[in-house]
Amino acid sequence: MAGPLELTEAGTGAPLVLLHAFPLVPDMWAPQVEALSSRWRVVTPFLDFTRHPSMEAMADAVAELVRGLDAGPVVVGGLSMGGYVTMALLGRHPELVRAAVLADTRDGPDSDEVRERRTRQQAQVAAEGTTPVVEAMAEALPGPTTKRERPEVVAHVRELMGRVAPEWVIAALEAMKVRTGSTGVLAASAVPVLVVVGDEDTVSPPGVARDMAAAAPSGRLAVVAGAGHLSNLENPVAFNAELEAFLS
Repeated sequence: MAGPLELTEAGTGAPLVLLHAFPLVPDMWAPQVEALSSRWRVVTPFLDFTRHPSMEAMADAVAELVRGLDAGPVVVGGLSMGGYVTMALLGRHPELVRAAVLADTRDGPDSDEVRERRTRQQAQVAAEGTTPVVEAMAEALPGPTTKRERPEVVAHVRELMGRVAPEWVIAALEAMKVRTGSTGVLAASAVPVLVVVGDEDTVSPPGVARDMAAAAPSGRLAVVAGAGHLSNLENPVAFNAELEAFLS
């Protein structure tokens, strides 16, 4: 049943809405909340795809959240799956977006290979629970530098992933699998867009990010060193520096 998104927020000032990745939870943004909440009202909703079962429905739910902030257009950012929702919001409700941050994400739809993998993951979660998928993704998403030098980050990622329910994982996989993508949204955007990518991201690699930044009329690319697909957690100092420079 659809309804308002659950959220947490910290700080005062202009709102900054941050949308989490799959299969994580809003607490993945803790390093950004800590760095920015002295100057921004950082809002981190949980993207409940069991109640809003498509990227379009989720974008509409985020739009309702933004309207409820009563602050006019706001800065919205998302990482990976959160980036998909951010772009859907930018396409469907551009009047609500003051600027956009797209981290370790892509604007195209899934390939056939990725859709097939998501279908297999859905079946595995239905049969075995989330543990096998969490273990596989906790290994696949961080970059080699993180796994070699910062194993505590990998452990934290695994713990965050372990909080999500099987039915949510299946619903989120379905929403990602059937999305049409947002090709053309960035080219039509009239707002500043920061595209961030870890230099070791193999899921949404730097070349994809470079093309996205080039497509946006006011696009800017930031590459985070020593980070894979979860650049905000793997190198939060560099990620936050790029984010703060953009926001200022």
